Amino acid sequence: MTNPKIVSKEQWLIARKAHLAKEKEFTRARDALSAARRELPWTPVEKEYRFVGPNGEETLFDLFDGRSQLLVYHFMFGSDWEQGCKSCSFLADSYCGAVIHLAHRDVTMVTVSIAPLQKLEAFKQRMGWDFKWVSSEPSDFNRDYQVSFTEQERRDNTGSYNYRESSFPMEEAPGISAFIQQDGQIYHTYSSYGRGLDMLITAYHLLDLMPKGRDEAELDWGMQWLRHHDRYDDVDATDAIH
Repeated sequence: MTNPKIVSKEQWLIARKAHLAKEKEFTRARDALSAARRELPWTPVEKEYRFVGPNGEETLFDLFDGRSQLLVYHFMFGSDWEQGCKSCSFLADSYCGAVIHLAHRDVTMVTVSIAPLQKLEAFKQRMGWDFKWVSSEPSDFNRDYQVSFTEQERRDNTGSYNYRESSFPMEEAPGISAFIQQDGQIYHTYSSYGRGLDMLITAYHLLDLMPKGRDEAELDWGMQWLRHHDRYDDVDATDAIH
């Protein structure tokens, strides 16, 4: 944090109003960007994806749960991992409470990972979440939506992540995907990855209001400080992703 400029209340108000004009400009630009996003074309989902959830085997259509729109968070949790990614957990802490509100706007939100359901259920209980979490282990869903990578792709840097020809450094990556169903046909309308997920993290936007901001500039990587929310007092917690 740079040394702050100390001014009178009157001078502070002048500076604040000038910054408010920039904030309003940003809000209008964000609204325009969101409108443009809604105008993106749709593409049909041709595969019959299978998932394993609390109700047994389910299709992608089943995940809509009677609503016309489906939002999927691609949560990093590899098949042989003992716990979920701490960064994805950070996001899940933000959206967990929103799921009920989305349901009343014709949107079903589910979390999807490739790990077996029993691991997902155990970690979900540990973290105190109540959203629906299903395993994509029986299908190509993670591969097709570019959040799972083979060892060879990572070694040769031949995968595709965030619409670029480069692999994520781990076997699993984060993302979010939107779908809609009409007349029995499911369409994929949007996916976002990487920093595109930043808008989902409530804690980051609260930190952005503070004088020190996110305070990550001196870290080796942005989320190095992060822990699972039940591990901040654990002296044995590591900086590993999971």
